[in-house]
Order: sequence, then C-alpha cells, then structure tokens
Amino acid sequence: MFLVIGGIFGLVGSYGLVKLKDPMARLHAPTKATTLGIGGVLIASMLSALFEHGVVSMHKLLITLFPFLTAPITAHFIAKTHLHRTIPRENLPPTGPGSPWAGEADQAGGPGQKENG
Repeated sequence: MFLVIGGIFGLVGSYGLVKLKDPMARLHAPTKATTLGIGGVLIASMLSALFEHGVVSMHKLLITLFPFLTAPITAHFIAKTHLHRTIPRENLPPTGPGSPWAGEADQAGGPGQKENG
C-alpha cells in the first residue's frame, strides 16, 4: 500500500516539477509531493525488511528522514530563484539600514562588499 501511494505521489510531484510554468508554481512539486513519494517507498521498504527478515532497518529510516529535513531548504532555494529572476531590486521591500537582501550584498554595499584602503 505504501509503495503504491509513494509511487503516485512521486509521479505527480515529478510531473509537476517538469510541467509547471514558473518557479513559484513549481515550489510544491519537489517539496511536498515528491518528498511524500520517496517517503512512501522507503517506508514500504522498511516494512518489507521488518516482516520478511524481522529487522528494523535504521539506514532506511535515516534515508527517509533526510528528504523531510531538506525539503524546506529546497523550497527556500526555489523561492529565492523566483525572487532574483523576476522582481527588480527597486521593487523589493526595504530590509533595514546596512542589511541588503541576500545575494545583493556586493551590489548594495552591504557586509559582503570589500572595502578599499
């Protein structure tokens, strides 16, 4: 059952990642559906090892946890890509004195800019 559910989620998430038109539309495909797909397949694999061999596979459990821990980072990268590619710097909201947007430090004279002298 977990294998079928995981396969469906993986297929839908992969299709969404390829076919959706812009980064913000693609945001949920790899972070939600594909992560659940991978998790379902790995849970099915853990249950198979438990029922067939009577052992709990800790490495499969760790592999299952890794996508769930890294999915928010993937979502952040996709959102930042959209921000940098589509919104001009002039239209970004202010961040405060001396604190430019991440990735804009060199252009805005922030902490990432090298000082002369």
